[in-house]
Amino acid sequence: MDKKYIEIAIWAGVIAVTFAVLWYTGNLVRLRNYVLETREELRKCTWPTWDELKGSTVLVFISVILLGIFTVAVDQLLYMFVHRLIRI
Repeated sequence: MDKKYIEIAIWAGVIAVTFAVLWYTGNLVRLRNYVLETREELRKCTWPTWDELKGSTVLVFISVILLGIFTVAVDQLLYMFVHRLIRI
């Protein structure tokens, strides 16, 4: 148990030192502004509806399957071509 408390104390110290350095250098205010501006921009975004999300997911799934089939087919054709080329 003592080892766990020491580990927690070390992490608390690291977080406190990081916070102090960010505050001293003025980067804490910049970080706060960045987070606030990011949240504001995310409020402006239009998010897809569940039906749009389902449709897009199906489209991506079908595209991945077709790309996989195409990759396997081209791989097999190149394998057969190289294999016959080596035999000659």
